[in-house]
Amino acid sequence: MDAVQLCEIAMLVAFGISWPFNISKSWRSRTAKGKSVAFEFIIVFGYLIGVTGKFITLSRTGVLPYSTWFYLADIAMVVFDICLYYRNRKLDKEAEG
Repeated sequence: MDAVQLCEIAMLVAFGISWPFNISKSWRSRTAKGKSVAFEFIIVFGYLIGVTGKFITLSRTGVLPYSTWFYLADIAMVVFDICLYYRNRKLDKEAEG
């Protein structure tokens, strides 16, 4: 593993550390108010572009970079938070009447 991959993994870990806090807030607040699901879909799109690059590397070199797994973990956390957004939106609608 080279310095470039280590830097990329460090960036993904830094972003990845923030998602559990966001998920916890979404879980506890039980509201979708103030949340931008469009932003989260854009984040997932960006991560998917990164993963695509890793699979291009795999097809060219036969090696799947370690950073791929960090992208997938981050995507999973954001998707979970998106699911919480829809749960919370439903709870907001029920609370409104």
